[in-house]
Amino acid sequence: MLSDATLTDSARTRRADLLASAPLAIEVREVHKSFRIPHNRLDSFKERIIHPFARRDYRILHALSGISFDVRRGEFFGIVGRNGSGKSTLLKIMASIYRCDSGRIRLAGRLAPFIELGVGFNPELTSRENVVLNGVLMGLSRREAARRLDAVLEFAELEEFVDLKLKNYSSGMMVRLAFAVMVEADADVMLIDEVLAVGDAAFGQKCLNFFREQRDAGRTIVLVTHDMATVQSFCDRAMLIHDSELQYIGDPDETALRYYRLNFGGDADEVRTPGTLPEVNVRVIDSWLENAAGERVQNVEQNERLYFGCVIEARRELRNPVFGFHFMDADGARIFGFNKTLERSPDEADVLPAGARVRIFGEVENRLLPGRFHIVSWISRNRAAGDLALHPLRLFDFTVYGTEPGPGSVGLRDDVAAEIVTDEP
Repeated sequence: MLSDATLTDSARTRRADLLASAPLAIEVREVHKSFRIPHNRLDSFKERIIHPFARRDYRILHALSGISFDVRRGEFFGIVGRNGSGKSTLLKIMASIYRCDSGRIRLAGRLAPFIELGVGFNPELTSRENVVLNGVLMGLSRREAARRLDAVLEFAELEEFVDLKLKNYSSGMMVRLAFAVMVEADADVMLIDEVLAVGDAAFGQKCLNFFREQRDAGRTIVLVTHDMATVQSFCDRAMLIHDSELQYIGDPDETALRYYRLNFGGDADEVRTPGTLPEVNVRVIDSWLENAAGERVQNVEQNERLYFGCVIEARRELRNPVFGFHFMDADGARIFGFNKTLERSPDEADVLPAGARVRIFGEVENRLLPGRFHIVSWISRNRAAGDLALHPLRLFDFTVYGTEPGPGSVGLRDDVAAEIVTDEP
């Protein structure tokens, strides 16, 4: 069974066709937003007396410059960019927190902004009281908000602390409660700003599962994030904003690649001009795990034989390509990995032409302890020249189950003995 990052081409095509004919849920046209930032601040009464004739000088920060895009009903749309690029400002304008200087935004349906978790919570009130209060603030009636209390507490796993004041909550409990309140808003359009990774690993997975269900249910979701694996796994389309301007909008893999190039090298001037970057290097056609019987599986028994396979297509010519595969745990820590290159005869060039496909398959020694894992592939070009044009691809998640847990994530063979030592006279 494949993860969302590796849906088959036919499944992606069907979903794209459905979205293409769906009505617009969000329409953004030529949005501009600037902020005046003072060079010298005179905030206190004393400062005003000492400097009565001091001029207050400002500089203009252009947060958004002519941003235009559409989001269709049922689409999962990503917005990415480096810190300070303007993506969170755009989301706050869409949520009516900020007012744009010029331009137009139209939204169809009931809106729920997931922008700052916990805003509006009163630490002197209990979670029961805060759940009702925040439900009302998000557009629910008081009776409807109270009726959803049990569902909120169940999702947040806080049933035992319903009458505890929030000032006595841990930070993790607070975040879980805030997220659970927001997911119960039952909105048509969700605006999400970096709130997918909340709580511990188990609760974070629950949040990811919720958004997967919302996407499958036809909700319209706009996500601002720095997590490119999430963009590639969830988004139908994605948009890159850089220095307040729209640089690219379209394929999530291409958006992720451009984002990585902004952060890990490349010509900054080249990035600022839309359309100048080459197409995304590769795409995953298929990826899977097999058991010893040759059956595709998503769950693997501890110590059982494990076979890994994937099919990767080059979108442009790759010279001396290296295909790296990293096995990661639930917290994103790298457990182990390996690199593979093309198997060629000595007289053949180490080149993968555009459109060619590579099948990588074989047995991987299974020393993983019970737990949740995922595989990330890193594709690089021209390894002899130290090319840093990396293309990360999250392939799929899988679970190892068994009855022999241990410390860490990998169990190794050992030949170590513990003996009682007696002192010789």
